[in-house]
Amino acid sequence: MKKKTIGVLIASLCFGMHGGAAWAAGGSEFAPFTVKDIRVEGAQRTEPGTVFSYLPVRVGDTFSEDKAAAAIKALFATGFFKDVRIEHENGVLVVLLEERQAIASIEFEGVKEFDKEQLRRGLKEIGLGESRIFDRALLDKAEQELKRQYLSRGLYGVKITTTVTPLERNRAAISFQVEEGEVARIRKINIVGNQAFSEQDLLNEITLRSPGLFTWYSKNDQYSKQKLAADLESLRAFYQNRGYLDFNIESTQVQITPDKQDIYITISILEGEKYTVSSVKLAGEMLVPEDELRKMVKIKPGEVFSRDRLTETTKLISDRLGNEGYAFANVNAAPEVDKEKRLVAFTIYLDPGRRVYVRNINIAGNSSTRDEVIRREVRQMEAAWYDAQAIAKSRTRIDRLGYFEEVSVDSAPVTGTTDQVDVNFKVKEKATGNIQLGAGFSSSEKLVLSTAISKSNIFGTGKALSAQVNTGKINQTYSLSFTDPYFTTDGVSQGFDIYKRNVDPTSLSVGNYSTSSVGGGLRWGLPISEDDYVSFGLSIDRTQITVDRELSPQAYIDFVDKVGDTTRTVLATLGWAKDGRDSVIYPTKGTYQRAYGELALPGGNLHYYRLTYQHQRFFALSRSLTLMLNGEAGYADGIGSSELPFFKNFYVGGIGSLRGFEQSSLGPRDTRTDGALGGNRKLNGSVELLFPFPGSGADKSVRLSTFIDMGQVWQLGEKLKLTDLRSSAGVALAWSSPIGPLKFSFAQPLKKEPEDRLQRFQFQLGTIF
Repeated sequence: MKKKTIGVLIASLCFGMHGGAAWAAGGSEFAPFTVKDIRVEGAQRTEPGTVFSYLPVRVGDTFSEDKAAAAIKALFATGFFKDVRIEHENGVLVVLLEERQAIASIEFEGVKEFDKEQLRRGLKEIGLGESRIFDRALLDKAEQELKRQYLSRGLYGVKITTTVTPLERNRAAISFQVEEGEVARIRKINIVGNQAFSEQDLLNEITLRSPGLFTWYSKNDQYSKQKLAADLESLRAFYQNRGYLDFNIESTQVQITPDKQDIYITISILEGEKYTVSSVKLAGEMLVPEDELRKMVKIKPGEVFSRDRLTETTKLISDRLGNEGYAFANVNAAPEVDKEKRLVAFTIYLDPGRRVYVRNINIAGNSSTRDEVIRREVRQMEAAWYDAQAIAKSRTRIDRLGYFEEVSVDSAPVTGTTDQVDVNFKVKEKATGNIQLGAGFSSSEKLVLSTAISKSNIFGTGKALSAQVNTGKINQTYSLSFTDPYFTTDGVSQGFDIYKRNVDPTSLSVGNYSTSSVGGGLRWGLPISEDDYVSFGLSIDRTQITVDRELSPQAYIDFVDKVGDTTRTVLATLGWAKDGRDSVIYPTKGTYQRAYGELALPGGNLHYYRLTYQHQRFFALSRSLTLMLNGEAGYADGIGSSELPFFKNFYVGGIGSLRGFEQSSLGPRDTRTDGALGGNRKLNGSVELLFPFPGSGADKSVRLSTFIDMGQVWQLGEKLKLTDLRSSAGVALAWSSPIGPLKFSFAQPLKKEPEDRLQRFQFQLGTIF
C-alpha cells in the first residue's frame, strides 16, 4: 500500500534547539484517521520508547493535522534529530527520523600547557562532552576559548585545528590538534614621561618584567592584560602616595614581533604636581563623638598627600560606625584643590545610613570541617545589632584555627528589608594532617632525620591527635597526644600525652649521656579573654639515666651518683598565652606572648622548677614587608638542696634558636670531654624581615627573609653577661609547598669564639595530607 506523507520537518544544525519548523499537509489525500499502530524508523541510538514518550498521540487516537504539527514540534524540541517526517500507511503512523550526531570521544593532541582532563570537564560544562549531541556552534566556541586561554599564557603563536570524524551509528569523534609554539616573552618595558622618579624605581613597583633569574617560576615575563591593568594601578598608587594627586596614565602600547615571540610594552605617564594637605574637616551625621573620630584621621595638614593614608582614614571611620550597627555607612572624602599653591583640602562626609541587625550567619566552603567548629569562633550573634569589630574578630579567630588557607567575610542586605543583613563567612580548607621530616647537616653527625605525624582537625571536629615516631640517632620518641579544644562549651580544653622517649645526644656537641623516659599526663586549658589563655597540667615521668665513666662530663656522673640512675617525677605545669596575631600561618601584625612553668612536686626524687617566656611582635611595614621581633628567656633551678637535672638544662644553637651554629652547641663546655653542658639560664632573640618570593605577588606560601639571630646559655653560678651573646645573620626561605612545609636557612656568624661549632646551612622539610 502506498504511504501518504503527512508532514515534513527539516532544520539545519545551525538552528540547534531553537530552530524553526515547517509543516505541509499532504493534500486532498490526507484526512483524519484512527491510529492502529505506531512504527519508528531511522533511529540508531534513540530507543523507540523514548520517541513514543514525546508523541502527543497513542494507538486508538484520531490523528489530525494539529496533532501532526504538535508531534513534529515535540520531537524536534528534544534536540536529538535534524530531520523528522511523519507518514501513514493503512492506519499505521510511521515516524521517520534522522538523528543528529552524538559525540563519541574528545581527544587532545599536542596539549602540554593544560591538563587534558580539566579541559574535558570544562567542555562538558558548556555542553560539549561524550554522549552529548554534537553542536558545531559549541565546537567553534570551545576552539576560540581554548585559543584565548593560550593567549593569556603568552603563547601567541598557537595553532589549533579541530577535526570531526564521523563514526558508525551516527556518532562523531572530535580531535583538537594543537601546536603550542613558544611562549612570547616581554623583552622590554618602557616608561616615558617620568621625571620625579627613575624608570628603574617605577619598574620595581610593577609585576610584569623582562626575563630574569626567577621568572621561570613566577611567569611574570609573560604578558597578561589583567596583570598590566594591575600594574598600572600600582603605578597610580605609587605616585598618589607621594603627593601626585593629578597623576595620570596617558596611554599604553603593547607590541608583538611578527614571529610572535617578543613583546614590547610602552607606558606613557603624566606625573602632575606634588600636593600638600592644607586641612581636613569632618562633616555629616557624626553619631560618634567628633574627638574620637579625629583620632582616626591619619592624614594631617602640612603633610604630603597620601592616598593610602586617606583610604585608611575613611576605612577606620567606616569601621567605627560599623561597630554601632551601621553596616553600610558611607564615608567619602571630597577634595578641594588649589592648583596655584599646590594645596589640597579634604572634607570627609559621614552618612551612617540605617542601623541594621544580623538575620543569619552563613558558613560556606567547609566540606570537611563541621559548621559548629567554625560557629563557636564567631563573636557576632544572630538577631543582634551588626558589629563590625565582632565580625572582624570572628574572622581572625576562624583563621587562627589553622584549618583554612583563606577566610573571607562579607555582609549582604536581606532582600525586601532595610534593616537586616546576612553575614557570610567563606573558607577554603587546607590539609590539616602533617607528616614532618626534620633534617640537618653537621661535621660530626652528617645527616639527622626524624618524623612525626599529626592531625589537627580529626573528622572535622576540631580535635587534634598526633603520634610521633622518631627513630633518629639522637632522639627516639614514641608518643601519642590528644586535645579537645572545646571539652566544654565555654572553651575549656582537655588533652592527654603518653610517651616513651630515648635521648642519646652523643653525636652532638653536648656532653655524653643517654636517657630513657616513660610517662604521661593530663592537661587543661581555660580562656580568660578573647586573646588570653591559661593552661595547667599534671604528669608523671620515669627516666633512666646512663652515663659513661670515661666519656661523660663529671657533673653528669656526680648527679647520677647523688640521685641514682633512675628518677621519678610528679610534674605540675602552668602556662599563659596571649595571641593577638592576625594569622597563625602567615602573621603580618600583632603580638604573641607565652609564659610556661614546670614544677616537680613531692612524690618523686627530683625537685626543680623551670620557667620560660617568649614574646613575638609583627609589624606590617607595607603590603609585602613584615618585620618580626622574637625574644625568648628561660630560667631553671633546683628546689632546696636538690639540683637541677642536667637533662633539663636549656640549650641554644640550631635552626630553632640561633642559626649558623650547631644544634645545642653553645654555652659552657665540659673541660674533660669538651661536650656542651647547656645551662640554667638562656637568652635568645631574632630580628627578621619577611617578604614575598620575587615574582610571587600576593602569594604568601613562599616567603624569603633576612635575619639577625643572637643567643647564649649560662650555667648556675656563672654571671650573665650580654657580651657573651653569640650572633649570626643570614637569609631564609619558608615554602608551604605541595609536598609540605619547607624551611631553609644560610647564616654567617657575626660574633663567635674559636671554640664555637658552626653549621651555616640548615633545613627542615615535611609533607602534608
